[in-house]
Amino acid sequence: MAAHPVTAAQNVPDVNPWLIAVAVILPAFMEVIDTSIASVCIPYMAGSLSASNDEASWVLTFYLLSNAVVLPASAWFSMRFGRKRFLIASIVIFTIASFFCGAATSLVTILIARLVQGAGGGGLQPLSQAILTESFPPEKRGLAMGMYGLGVVVAPVLGPTLGGYLTDSFSWRWAFYINIPIGILAIFLIMRFVHDPPYIQNANPGRLDMLGFGLLAVGLGSLQIILDRGQEDDWFGATWIRYTFVIMIVCLVGFVVSQMTRENTLVDLSVFKYRNFTMGCILIFLFGAAVYSAVTLLPLYFQSIMDYSAWWSGLAVSPRGIGSIIAMPLVGILVARIDTRILVSMGFLIFGICSLFWGHITTDISPWSLTLPIVISGFSLGLVFVPLSVTTLGDLPAASVGNGSGLYNLMRNVGGSVGISVVETILTRHEQLHRSELVRNLAPTLPNYQQSINSFTDLFSQYGSHATAQVQALGQVGYTLTHQAQLWSYVDDFRYMALACFCCAPVVWGLKRVKARAGAAAGAH
Repeated sequence: MAAHPVTAAQNVPDVNPWLIAVAVILPAFMEVIDTSIASVCIPYMAGSLSASNDEASWVLTFYLLSNAVVLPASAWFSMRFGRKRFLIASIVIFTIASFFCGAATSLVTILIARLVQGAGGGGLQPLSQAILTESFPPEKRGLAMGMYGLGVVVAPVLGPTLGGYLTDSFSWRWAFYINIPIGILAIFLIMRFVHDPPYIQNANPGRLDMLGFGLLAVGLGSLQIILDRGQEDDWFGATWIRYTFVIMIVCLVGFVVSQMTRENTLVDLSVFKYRNFTMGCILIFLFGAAVYSAVTLLPLYFQSIMDYSAWWSGLAVSPRGIGSIIAMPLVGILVARIDTRILVSMGFLIFGICSLFWGHITTDISPWSLTLPIVISGFSLGLVFVPLSVTTLGDLPAASVGNGSGLYNLMRNVGGSVGISVVETILTRHEQLHRSELVRNLAPTLPNYQQSINSFTDLFSQYGSHATAQVQALGQVGYTLTHQAQLWSYVDDFRYMALACFCCAPVVWGLKRVKARAGAAAGAH
């Protein structure tokens, strides 16, 4: 395996380890928050860049896929160039790309910048986890990882709130510019407090598996293009999508074959022979799809259906962070005392119940009606992410945990990208479906239709002629029809999310019971 498993030696820092913790958690928090901070800015970016909401949502998925491609290669880069230098280089790339995201004047420009930004951020999480694990003695490592876990669980929850505030108070561009001072501070702290252990300085990782890296990049890139353009171009009804699908299959199959038949490969796929790892990757793929779908859908619902501003829509979903903050310390205690499968299955069930509750939304609800299920859904995140990672990675040999963690995070990111694309497609397709169903109720001979037209005509007649009022009444009825069709498409999305989570809960019990281990906990995110 090209990653060359990290020696489990204790790296004794010559500075306070909590200073190191702040230095490495800061860029990881910045990277994770960027997976969701742009979700509330989509309508504003779409208007500014002359794009549709569907096209603007590519800003989210391009980042996730680019991030995912770099994850498996991060161990090799840290061995080849030194972990400290690679971490600083990643932050520099991420920060510069953030500037170009904010300065973009076209959709193509911001998508290229997000690809680069995602690539820069791909190594931040695994590097931060590795440095944090080695900087603390074993008796304090759990507390340090709990602090890290709290940061990366709360980050995607706070993203929409921060993005909404910056968008309303300044511009959507500041959702990206905010990374610049944070990146500069992180670079300063890492240069001052972080040092490579001897085994990193003397490492000889060999040559990078360029064939495997290229096949993975092209395969995932083809998948992303299909997901982003599929709805617009009628999926497999378009010839070019069929060709792209063939390229994707060939590249991903070729990647798997190359990793199983060659030496010095990018990743070690033999970890999939462990049942817990294989099932855990499937579960985190599905849960990542559900979580990122919810992070994308709820702010869009508040803006498109409830007419909230970006700030208020972000504020409406921010209580999820309260649930995550409550869950993380509790989960840290419970994960070593009870069967982790209980926690994971409860997390899936609770998130499914919250999604089912969201599936009963109407245009008459207040934001307070959704506050409690949003808080509870945040609590469910803590019940799934950390215990599932412990169960998935805890059955692996110690030398394979780093490699397994990269693949595990890859599956989560790909799941998130697929989930966002699927819910966007359902929104568009089901809006058309519900519109065609609801339009049957607008026959001129139906009493309810006549009553609505007469009511609106009487209302608008107070401000103009009767003929103008009739035209305005027809427009208002059409607007109401569209509004209701959009609402029902959101309802369908939330109910599908609930169904997926309910189906995952019993599957969890196919995992073998394992005990928590420090390396496994480190791979939680």
